[in-house]
Amino acid sequence: MSDSSSSLKRVLVVDDNVINRRLAIAFVSRLGYTTDQAEDGPDALAKLDAESFSIVLLDISMPGMSGEEVLARIRADGRFGGLRVIAYTAHALPEERQRLIDAGFDDLLIKPITLGAVERVLQA
Repeated sequence: MSDSSSSLKRVLVVDDNVINRRLAIAFVSRLGYTTDQAEDGPDALAKLDAESFSIVLLDISMPGMSGEEVLARIRADGRFGGLRVIAYTAHALPEERQRLIDAGFDDLLIKPITLGAVERVLQA
């Protein structure tokens, strides 16, 4: 991953649900960011390996490889030291939020998402 200025406003949206992915992409794009998408963990890791992003919106509950496993792989790879990873989930209990932050996520975006919530996490 390079630190080029073109990566400064690039967001990778990772969600196995196409409707959720499209909604997140619409909001992120409306806020002036460029986006790419991945439908699962392996796809997300391949995109991160090939392209530069500044932020990843990462669904927690995906089949095969959970968002937490994807995060662990991202955090273990020194190339992604400055990458912000935001948990993207329907789990809103306070203890769940704390567990995700403790796992290494930078922030939490609760589904169903709103434009305001997306703006808050992207600009934090």
